[in-house]
Amino acid sequence: MCHDQRTPGVPAAASGPCAMRPWFEKVTIPAGQSWTLFDRRLPAFPFNWHYHPEFELTLTLNSIGERFVGDHVAHYDDGDLVLVGPNLPHAWQSRAAAVPGAPHRALVAWFSEDWARGLTAPYPEFAGLDALLVEAARGLSFSPAVSAAVRPRLLALVDASAAARWLGLVEILLLLAADRERQPLALHGFAAGDARERARLERVLAHLHAHYAGPVRLATLAGLAAMSESQLQRSFKRCTRMTVSDYLAQLRIGCACALLLESERPVAVIAAQAGYTQPGYFARQFRALKGMTPLEFRRRFSATTDHR
Repeated sequence: MCHDQRTPGVPAAASGPCAMRPWFEKVTIPAGQSWTLFDRRLPAFPFNWHYHPEFELTLTLNSIGERFVGDHVAHYDDGDLVLVGPNLPHAWQSRAAAVPGAPHRALVAWFSEDWARGLTAPYPEFAGLDALLVEAARGLSFSPAVSAAVRPRLLALVDASAAARWLGLVEILLLLAADRERQPLALHGFAAGDARERARLERVLAHLHAHYAGPVRLATLAGLAAMSESQLQRSFKRCTRMTVSDYLAQLRIGCACALLLESERPVAVIAAQAGYTQPGYFARQFRALKGMTPLEFRRRFSATTDHR
């Protein structure tokens, strides 16, 4: 059981929305195990926007705040249960503890796509997991009833043997697959590509996540991927189901959402920090993606937070 005091791989100085650019996390699976469980306990959950090629199942305990998955932002509470698919950017930022004085806690299970497909391909009994894995490309939240059923099972795995953990995770995934009330989160997700294509796109994604607030040139991205610009556009669309410009907009609007909730800075200042030189264009793009103006977004979520 690990009670680390920060997210693995994130420098301790990183804190607050957009203080550090979204980053590629290298998930380590311990020797002798096929997946890993991380028991995270912190005084607060800072905004650390990241992505990785593994599936991630997160159960959040004793924490209240905002959850960011791709272009989706929502309020979360104690017992929030979410499955995030490969390479989908995500972050949690806490606002308060459900029980003041006790640590914020998250049980995080990481497992690879190969491991998951190794269940569904040879065993017809697990065929129901296929739809779950596909839908997780957009991120999934689960019903209160399923979250309540998963909670004691996931907690029991913290100190369980490796074999018991394997069986326990399979049981949990079957519960998730049977949840007819699960809800997709982000508008877009990621599709599987071959290993070489994914490696090339990871370099492109890492560059976008590090430099989205500045000018982004397609020629630079194509060079990183060792592709022509037209090849990159086709490959990117095939694997992410969106264009490079659409993905860049998600990163920028996601950062703007975090800044709107974090501070009372003017919208024009936030637009510039998120990478927009024209406030009017920022407002139009924000409304197109979020269905409301930046100020309406701030009022809606600030009111929810204050109410709690």
